[in-house]
Amino acid sequence: MIMTLHDIGFDTEAVETYIKLMLEGTLTESRRMGMLNAKRNNTLDEIHFRERQLERMDYLKHEIQKNRM
Repeated sequence: MIMTLHDIGFDTEAVETYIKLMLEGTLTESRRMGMLNAKRNNTLDEIHFRERQLERMDYLKHEIQKNRM
């Protein structure tokens, strides 16, 4: 579980919090789900930001290639 949490981008403090909540049992499922949803949303935001960067790079590449002709 610790490796998985690190792999998905949780820092050490978030891993510790998640593990403590997990050990407390099913009453903490909603809080753990909230942590996972927040991480997922942040990851999606990063992906969308990177996609916009790639689109801008592709535009610049296109402009360079267009000017060569």
